[in-house]
Amino acid sequence: MTTSNDSHTHDTSAQEALAQIIGARVSQPGDFSTSIVGLGLFRRDEPSAPVVCMVEPSIILVARGEKRLWVGGEGHTYDTSKFLITSLGVPANSEVLVASAEQPCLGLTLKLDLRMLAELIAQGGLPSSRDKALRTSVGISTATPALLASFGRLLALLEEPEAIPVLAPLIQREIHYRLLMSDQAASLRQITAVDGQGYRIAKAIDWLTLHYASPLRVDELAARVQMSAPTFHHHFRQLTAMSPLQYQKWLRLAEAKRLMLNEHLDVSSAAFKVGYESPSQFSREYSRLFGTSPKRDIVLLRGAGS
Repeated sequence: MTTSNDSHTHDTSAQEALAQIIGARVSQPGDFSTSIVGLGLFRRDEPSAPVVCMVEPSIILVARGEKRLWVGGEGHTYDTSKFLITSLGVPANSEVLVASAEQPCLGLTLKLDLRMLAELIAQGGLPSSRDKALRTSVGISTATPALLASFGRLLALLEEPEAIPVLAPLIQREIHYRLLMSDQAASLRQITAVDGQGYRIAKAIDWLTLHYASPLRVDELAARVQMSAPTFHHHFRQLTAMSPLQYQKWLRLAEAKRLMLNEHLDVSSAAFKVGYESPSQFSREYSRLFGTSPKRDIVLLRGAGS
C-alpha cells in the first residue's frame, strides 16, 4: 500500500537534495555561472512579475518554488515535478510564482549540446519519432527520478573541481540521453535533423544572432537556409512566436540594454551600434519592450545593482 508514497517521497527528497546543494552555493538572489560549462544556478527570494529575457536552447529545472515562462502570449508553468525545455533560442518573459526569503525559488539551467544530441540519435537504439512537424520550441515534461539523479551527480562535481573535465561530459551525455527518452524527444530530433524545418530555423537564428545590426532581408535569410520565404515565415513564427523582423528587433534592444548597462554607452551610441538609424525610434521601441525609457531603465537597474 505504501509503494506509491515511497516513490513520491523519493522524488521530493531528490529535489530537496538538489535544492540544498544550490542553496549552499547561491546565498543572494540572481543568476550564477558555475565551473561546469553550460551549467548555471539561480535563486529568487520573492515572486516577481514577468521579466524580459532570452532563453537559449536549454533545460531549466526548479528544485524549490515555481516559475512560469511566457512565449508569444502562452504561459508554461513548471515546478519541482516538471522541467522546462527550449530547443531554440527564444525571447520570452520569465515570472517567479512561488518564492520567499525562507523558502527561496532555487534551480538550475543546462544549455543543450545539439552536437551531443545528434551523436546520440545517430548511434541509434532510441525510440523513433513519427512526428515530422515541430509545433513549438518550448516544452514541459515530468522530472523523472533518473533525470534528477543525473543532475544530482552533475552538481556534486562542483565539490570535486579536478574531476569536472573528465566526468562532467559523461554525466551531461547521460542527461541528453534521458531527454531523448522523454516526451520531448520529437522536438529535440527536429532541431538536430539536418533536413528538418526546426534545424533550418535554428540556423537562421544563429545567423540573426551574429548579424543583428545588419539590415534584414527576410527573403535572403530564407534562401540562406534553403526555404521559400512563405514557409520560412510560417515556421519561424510557429517556433519563436514572432516574425524574423520582430526577433531581430528584440536582439537589438537586448544588446543595446547590455551596452548601456555594462559598457556605459549613452542612448544614442547604443542605438547606432545595434543598427538603429534613429535614436528616437530606438527609444520608442525600447520603451514598448521594457516598459520604460532607456535612460530611466538603466538608472533603475544601476540602482538595483548598487
